[in-house]
Amino acid sequence: MELQRPWMDSSQGGASRTLAVPAKPLQSLIEDVASRSPGNICLSYQGASFTYSEVEQLSSRFATGLASLGLKRGDRVAIFMPNMPQFVLSYFGTLKAGGIAVPCSPLYKEKELEYQIKDSGASFIVAANDVVGPNDLFAPLEACRGRLDVKATIAASVTDYLPGIKRTFAGLAGVKNVGRANTVRFRQLCDANEPMTDHAPIDPVKDVAVLQYTGGTTGVSKGAMLSHANLYLNAVAAAMSLPLGHDDVALAALPLFHIYGMTTAMNAPFYAGARVVLLPRFNVEEVMKTIEKEKATSFCGVPTMYIAVINHPNVSKFNLHSIRSCISGGAPLPVAVRKRFIEITGSHLVEGYGLTEASPVTHCNPIGEGAVVKDGSIGVPVPGTDAAIVDMEDPSRFLPVGEEGELAVMGPQVMLGYWNRKDETDMVLRNGWLLTGDIAKMDEQGYFFIVDRKKDLIDVGGFKVWPREVEEVLFTHPGVREAAVVGVQDDYRGESVKAFVILKPEARGRVTEQELVDFCRAHIAKYKAPRSVVFVDELPKTLVGKVLRRKLRDRSDWEKDTANMPQRS
Repeated sequence: MELQRPWMDSSQGGASRTLAVPAKPLQSLIEDVASRSPGNICLSYQGASFTYSEVEQLSSRFATGLASLGLKRGDRVAIFMPNMPQFVLSYFGTLKAGGIAVPCSPLYKEKELEYQIKDSGASFIVAANDVVGPNDLFAPLEACRGRLDVKATIAASVTDYLPGIKRTFAGLAGVKNVGRANTVRFRQLCDANEPMTDHAPIDPVKDVAVLQYTGGTTGVSKGAMLSHANLYLNAVAAAMSLPLGHDDVALAALPLFHIYGMTTAMNAPFYAGARVVLLPRFNVEEVMKTIEKEKATSFCGVPTMYIAVINHPNVSKFNLHSIRSCISGGAPLPVAVRKRFIEITGSHLVEGYGLTEASPVTHCNPIGEGAVVKDGSIGVPVPGTDAAIVDMEDPSRFLPVGEEGELAVMGPQVMLGYWNRKDETDMVLRNGWLLTGDIAKMDEQGYFFIVDRKKDLIDVGGFKVWPREVEEVLFTHPGVREAAVVGVQDDYRGESVKAFVILKPEARGRVTEQELVDFCRAHIAKYKAPRSVVFVDELPKTLVGKVLRRKLRDRSDWEKDTANMPQRS
């Protein structure tokens, strides 16, 4: 049937559905603001502030430094560090020099880091070299450096750009700036070079800016080739969706190495000329203190972040009312969590959607006075983006309103393909459409609803169960703090539903497994309700906060919790 686009006809609170902005090199995000408002604050970090002009100059110095070390156009530069100013400087400096940034998780262990650097062919590495308490940030790289073929390793310290008094306090707090053999010091490299004025020529549409690694839809770690245009235009769309202006203060509690944080907490605010406040990691009390102190207006995050805020025992002691707009992504946002966060902060918290292969934002509920926000919905396509529900067996066939199928998206943010993996690229890119691997449906107004991941579908004796539906019910129980649902092997039914639950402190020892099973059976069909519930202190998650369902499915990881589990008939 013909593709339907009802969101184009519906009122979306005044939000534009078009993206009338030309593609530019990604470093233009900094350059453009530096040229028109050089004195505006760009970054705030641990008491240090950097204007747009300073970030422009420092990143250009780093670009010259890379060129002096032998970087050639198209060379890959791995960036291995938490949220700190040097991430931003090396990211944009790499682009100015004609290189390709390869962000690496600062939580990677030796083998994970080695794989990504080798797979990307990175010939330069920028890494944090500090020892912070018991953690040596450089250790995973040191362990595999001898097996890597790189031209230079650049060591950056979290204290490089701190004011003197803050540098002293960092030392007292156990942060040690350690000298590393056979490395170049980040600050010395920048100080020794003049800003690059003749940047490498860039074709925004064809040239790769970032190799962003993802498990993707097939579970194999691979690099999504994101072009300058992909990332630049998605930053524009995200800034329009929030919306952001030059007076906004964006809290970067999401890790910048991750595509979600990169776009919503760095690139989009920079496009708007806003100020970005960097936090090296998510700590709920530090987040609330920072919102109050910096008067943050934008706080994009994942559901676990908002869950942590609403459940913090001292949340009422912090003034969080400066927050104006928040997009939750990375995982389904429970309706109960959204409503409670809005009650506490008075902000607009809406659910959005994206994936690495789309830079990542593709959908968002509209934000603003008069905007229609639908509970449980990821919203409508962001400006410039097309979306459709397609048949899971025949992706060329569009499905009508209300039918469930695979979500497909098309737009300027869709990746060029996977790095050195044509076969896997061909599996997900079909005639310009990106197949997301998520099962969804669209309503009459063009709002999309994620049913669940195709691979997370639970088959209970031939009946289909989507984990999100069960989790939404569990979140409405007054004693439940967090919940995740998976399918586990069942000799009789094929699979059965199993829930892992974190109880609120006041409910521990009082709420029982049977109570939660009965609660679910009272709200959804019996076959959908969990047959077993495991109470845990934490759920396995990525650094961004997405629950790792595959670890929950691995019985060996949870043997201590399930050894004495009673069986239900």
